[in-house]
Amino acid sequence: MKLYDRYLLSSVIGLVCMGLLMVASASMVVSDRIYGEPFYFLLHQTVFLTVGILFSWFLFRFSMEQWEKISAQLLLFSLLLLSVVLVPGLGHSVNGSMRWIGVGPIGLQVSEFAKLAMIIYLASYLVRRHDEVKNRIRGFLKPLLVIGVMAVLLLKEPDFGAMAVIVVTSLGMLFLAGVRIWQFVFLLVIAALILALLAISSPYRVQRLTTFMNPWANPYASGYQLTQSLIAFGHGGWFGVGLGNSTQKLFYLPEAHTDFLFAVLAEELGLIGSLFIVGLYCLFVLRSLWVGLCAFRQRQYFSSYVAYGISLFLIIQAIINLGVNIGLLPTKGLTLPLMSYGGSSMLIDCIAIMLLFRIDYETRVYKMGIHREVWNS
Repeated sequence: MKLYDRYLLSSVIGLVCMGLLMVASASMVVSDRIYGEPFYFLLHQTVFLTVGILFSWFLFRFSMEQWEKISAQLLLFSLLLLSVVLVPGLGHSVNGSMRWIGVGPIGLQVSEFAKLAMIIYLASYLVRRHDEVKNRIRGFLKPLLVIGVMAVLLLKEPDFGAMAVIVVTSLGMLFLAGVRIWQFVFLLVIAALILALLAISSPYRVQRLTTFMNPWANPYASGYQLTQSLIAFGHGGWFGVGLGNSTQKLFYLPEAHTDFLFAVLAEELGLIGSLFIVGLYCLFVLRSLWVGLCAFRQRQYFSSYVAYGISLFLIIQAIINLGVNIGLLPTKGLTLPLMSYGGSSMLIDCIAIMLLFRIDYETRVYKMGIHREVWNS
């Protein structure tokens, strides 16, 4: 019996390999112009990926029971980092947002760590307070206070995209934990109203909303990024212009190797290549949810909720990124999981995938009759 899910592994390898290929293609010209080295971003992404794999291999030795014990500490540490990043001199501002903490020459985006910490903490809470969450309103409201504190800190940066991912992922986990429907619907309405108010409370957010609804009204200013992305999709057609032959990456499309990597992929590989990537994400989320379901059937509830949370977190972020690229959602600074350039996101994605494989491993060895005491051997 294999101790891993081959379909999950195949989808992850496929997304990572396609990501490296497209980062190389999308960043080559920009990298050569800025650093005089066409593969600068590719080399850095490869280093981030290698560090993420090695770190994840080390963390794989820890059981899910051990992760559950430190869930509260992880949450507190993430809140501390979100507070520290707002301190002038400690946090680094990029494009007007205080989202990074400098560690030597490396910048770490703390909101990425906060996403994973919230999932682990909420999974632990849902196990400890399961009956209270299902039967009492206070058990339902307590985690909302924690989510609210984290949301406020993220909005201070500001990082509206990360906040939206955390809120929606948390709501999904609460729903899967069996929260009463009326409570969930009420919370969903409140969350939607709050997000709507936040969206119109800042001039730059209002501009993004109006721009994505009609980017062609101002194609050389506020609508520039989206119009260039849509041009890339149109230029790609069914089969694309060929790998490396994108026109939009030649200084027309900003952030081509990060937020708008999928637009370059659509131009070079066409609709067929785009659907292939979407298919890989669908396979990934289905197998991830299956891992969570298998853990739930074995009454490994913490592992189950963590798997559900990671599945929701990664697929929601992927959906938002794809929606931004094709003009269905306002522009957000969210990377495409496992594919876009970004050290912090790649590192956290690797750890999240590692947790999925650890959960899958534990459910399989449990099915074989191996006791917990020898899981780490």
